[in-house]
Amino acid sequence: MKRERLTQIVLVIVGLLDLAMIYFLYMDLRHSSWLLVKQNECDPMFLSFFIPVGVFLLMAARRPSEHRSMIALAAWWNISHGTVMAIQTVEAWYHGVHRNFTDVILFLVIGGVMLALLPAKREAVAPVVA
Repeated sequence: MKRERLTQIVLVIVGLLDLAMIYFLYMDLRHSSWLLVKQNECDPMFLSFFIPVGVFLLMAARRPSEHRSMIALAAWWNISHGTVMAIQTVEAWYHGVHRNFTDVILFLVIGGVMLALLPAKREAVAPVVA
């Protein structure tokens, strides 16, 4: 029972963090900073991925064992995102651009914790034959 409660807490925290990205998305779109400052149209699209993931993680927090696939998807999404960011960070350093590894570590840790807390597969119940 403690493991399920810990899973619920982690899902709520990660879900709220993902959902909080709506603020940064709003600011990017409102001030057109994605176009005028960053000159990168990928930022708002990228930020928009966090918001539905956050919503679904919050929904999964109620009964994690029933939402195993969603939790696994979010965990692997964080791990793959952290891996790509790690490659980008190494490339940036190679080209003389200093970039911090903090966000890389954060995404990898979030993904790893979510995988570690992934609820066990439920056993299929065979139908009773009369």
